[in-house]
Amino acid sequence: MTYCVAVAVDTGLVFASDSRTHAGVDQISTYSKMHRFHLGRDRFFVVLSAGNLATTQGVLAQIQRDIDQSARHGLNHAEGLGRAAEYIGALSVAEQNKHQQSRQDKDFIPEASFILGGQIGEGAPGIVHIYPEGNFVRASAATPYLQIGEVKYGRPILDRIVERSTPLNAALMCALVSMDSTMRSSAAVGPPIEYLIQPAGVFGPGLYNSLAEDDEYLVELRRSWAANVRAAFDALPEAPGIGEVPATVTRIGAP
Repeated sequence: MTYCVAVAVDTGLVFASDSRTHAGVDQISTYSKMHRFHLGRDRFFVVLSAGNLATTQGVLAQIQRDIDQSARHGLNHAEGLGRAAEYIGALSVAEQNKHQQSRQDKDFIPEASFILGGQIGEGAPGIVHIYPEGNFVRASAATPYLQIGEVKYGRPILDRIVERSTPLNAALMCALVSMDSTMRSSAAVGPPIEYLIQPAGVFGPGLYNSLAEDDEYLVELRRSWAANVRAAFDALPEAPGIGEVPATVTRIGAP
């Protein structure tokens, strides 16, 4: 399993992903799920991947081959983010079909999901979620973020904090806290944690970093978030009538 999140705000895009592909009793495997394509002075794309590793690797390899060959249907020539999403969705379906036909195991699941983000020319930067079926949806103004993988644990802070007007640095903090919350609740998600800030109108490499499990910032983020959540909980107003509840409760039938 994995967890990837992307946030689209007025001033740019934020991406974050874990690197865990397997977390068994005897082995933990890692593989980068953030893939960056800076294609000249007028376009960039970022692909976050989750699901079957053979499928995602096959899709990404074909994307790179089409870029190298300057294929007309590749990311070099996509006319918009929607066309780019349709292209990747078609590649994903083709890879899934190929792996499914070559396997007789009914329990084998070749499905993969992707988040595609980017900007082309003067168009606004955006993010889309590409489903295993090849179709996609865009992030909305009301919900300017997308998740794939273990999505449930890291969603609350995104719902409460992230808006289109959120500054890029704050969007990154939300993405990282969302990632930390997911790691705390799911052993299937783990470091290294990669993140990327891509300001609107910047087509070269943005601000990229990778955080190991013992990275000082990641450790301090985890400690500080836990302490502040506890402080916020302790400061909550008491529920009505709670002061009337006795400090100790006698069980029925107890002597």
